[in-house]
Amino acid sequence: MYLFDIISRSIGMISDLMMHPILKPCGKGLNMFRAIVVGVLSLFLVLPTCAALPPAGEGDYVARDFHFQSGEVLPELRLHYTTLGSPQRGKDGRVDNAVLMLHGTTGTGRNFLAPSFANELFGPGQALDASRYYIILPDGIGRGGSGKPSDGLKAQFPRYGYQDMVTAQHLLVTRGLGVDHLRLVLGTSMGGMQTWMWGEQHPGMMDALMPIASLPVQISGRNLMWRRLITQAIRTDPDWNGGDYQVQPTRWASAIPMFNMMADSAAHLQSQAPTRATAEALYDQLVAAARRNWDANDVLNWFESSRDYDPEPGLGAIRARLLAVNFADDQINPCELGVMERLITRVPGGRAVLVPRSDRTLGHQTLTQAAVWKPYLEELLRQ
Repeated sequence: MYLFDIISRSIGMISDLMMHPILKPCGKGLNMFRAIVVGVLSLFLVLPTCAALPPAGEGDYVARDFHFQSGEVLPELRLHYTTLGSPQRGKDGRVDNAVLMLHGTTGTGRNFLAPSFANELFGPGQALDASRYYIILPDGIGRGGSGKPSDGLKAQFPRYGYQDMVTAQHLLVTRGLGVDHLRLVLGTSMGGMQTWMWGEQHPGMMDALMPIASLPVQISGRNLMWRRLITQAIRTDPDWNGGDYQVQPTRWASAIPMFNMMADSAAHLQSQAPTRATAEALYDQLVAAARRNWDANDVLNWFESSRDYDPEPGLGAIRARLLAVNFADDQINPCELGVMERLITRVPGGRAVLVPRSDRTLGHQTLTQAAVWKPYLEELLRQ
């Protein structure tokens, strides 16, 4: 779950919490507190459009007769995107200032407009100054404004994988936006995994790669098991009906806090829920938010689409400068496995950084805190 999502969903969660029978007797004073908190959180939702940034643009590219790796075909696949800045062309007429940023499993391109990203990266003089760069923020297949099961096809939507997502991103960038060279590809979590794939499959197309909170190996071990716990909860929900439900299944959502347990740090979760009562309330809020905001078919595909991810055999094909950033308290990509140390040497000129645990890190979700990792981005762009 990304910060922008957390803030927006917090408004609904606070509303639910304030209606709890335990809190109702507090009366008007509590209602005033609720109004203040919701108002403050609402301000965060408009902060990304601060005056220092150029207005964000949005659009859709429709890929015709899109062939999935499964053999399925969609006559039209809608690919939604957001952009900051404007393309600039060099003497050869080619766009030379494009940056592609790829979001995580439960996000959309607009996650990068949240203050913890935008206020650190896109302002005047910052690493990805939007007055200098043309920043492309696609919504991956299955998310946001791009084609997804909940648009109507439900279980009949093609069973896509990460390869399909990268293929669609490439079509959007090259055919949809007319960009054939990228200054940088940067991705977080799922987007980080897809950054490795971009480097392997289009080695001459970018100058630099920055995968954040990811490892260049197939999903396995604990990382697979927690995902399967969620997908099996969906498939065994009594209302699932093979994905062709008329009423949204909801019982599966009882498993979704496992995602938060893996993605957040133990210290941060403990600070959010320091007592038994607050931990139970947090669990209930997370379940309620999933039931309210997420579609079961969409979620199933979010977590199963990583099944074809396995960049390890192709790491030697990467030619762009690559700087991989991970976090010491990330339990989704645990550093004690030694994966990065073993594999980064296969990437010509590749380098890896492990950010130490601190009071600024949030486990896997440190990826949302650009202030923590932007020095490494600045270093990469200077090279």
